[in-house]
Amino acid sequence: AGRVYYEALAIAASAIYRFFSARSDGESLVVYPSGPQSESSAFSFGRQQRDGGLCLSDYVSPGGDDNIAMFVTSFGPGVRGHAEKLIKDGEFLKAHIFQALALEAAEAYAEFLHARLRAAWGYADPAELSRTDLFTARYHGKRYSFGYPACPLLEDQSLLFELLAVDATLGVELTEGFMMEPESSVSAVVFHHPEASYFSLTE
Repeated sequence: AGRVYYEALAIAASAIYRFFSARSDGESLVVYPSGPQSESSAFSFGRQQRDGGLCLSDYVSPGGDDNIAMFVTSFGPGVRGHAEKLIKDGEFLKAHIFQALALEAAEAYAEFLHARLRAAWGYADPAELSRTDLFTARYHGKRYSFGYPACPLLEDQSLLFELLAVDATLGVELTEGFMMEPESSVSAVVFHHPEASYFSLTE
């Protein structure tokens, strides 16, 4: 009965991911969509304004023999419509809880997918890795989402969406403000560097 209910709401977990050849060039992350010799695209990341300040491009080799991954996960597309129905019916708390659960589901799927990517790179989580270790990201490599402290420019989402062809394959779109719709979606650039850490450009 539960499955029929969710299918009726058009709610399902979905994702798209891809590995890319990449290299660093100062604060730029140069990505080659069709292999090392193909035409490139580039993200321009900020750097902490202090001695030894960090930049995301530091986690990729400048030699051109490295790679990264990108993904988008989503839980929808029926979330907004159902939440709006709940609001129309005066069920404001239920609408809020429903949307929050949908976003958490997309985030959980992102964690699951990231673990699969680590394994594909040859860095599968060890059996002794605890749930606390997972919650605090004590594993090999990191994933970074635009709008967060290490890469705060939401407009960089547009290049990620272009490289993954998200609109055509996943049904997730960017708003004029570069937010994702459905909102219960997560995007990330994933690095396998063993010293990758979370940081803020303002530190």
